[in-house]
Amino acid sequence: MKNLKTKEITLCALFASLTAILSQVTIPIGPVPVNFAHLSTFLAACLLGSRLGALSQLTFVLMGAAGLPVFSGFNGGLTRIAGPTGGYIIAYVVSAYVTGWIVERFGKRTVKALAVSILAGWLITYVFGTLWFSYITHTSFSAALGLCVIPFLPGDLLKTCIIIVLVRRLYSVIQRALQW
Repeated sequence: MKNLKTKEITLCALFASLTAILSQVTIPIGPVPVNFAHLSTFLAACLLGSRLGALSQLTFVLMGAAGLPVFSGFNGGLTRIAGPTGGYIIAYVVSAYVTGWIVERFGKRTVKALAVSILAGWLITYVFGTLWFSYITHTSFSAALGLCVIPFLPGDLLKTCIIIVLVRRLYSVIQRALQW
């Protein structure tokens, strides 16, 4: 990995912090609460790109693993990552990388490019998180999908639309900050 510039480190820290803040904004329904952390995950991926987007989310996950109360409900620690929803937390890093990578391949932040990229990120999150949940809780994959994914699809679609609007408005600001 090439050396990070101070402004890149600052942006990664900013998005890790934003993820920690948005993790506290939850709507508790079902075994997996509706959580707004993915707004930050996908914003980081789409605005910073694959490398910095994933690094910001890795920072968030490592802060939580170290015991800082950054996960939803002001929780932290390895037991949270090892628990039923830990796969969704770990998936932040991979989904941020893949989302950013796809956006970079499109070149421009068009609505189509952002939608395809974010939906790919959701797919990674859903598959990895649901497999993890299924394994930890000894639930069938289809039952876990019914508990952990299907109820959240409408909200995740709404979050995707919000992310697209925000990225289209903020991308030039972030690029100017990186060039400054």
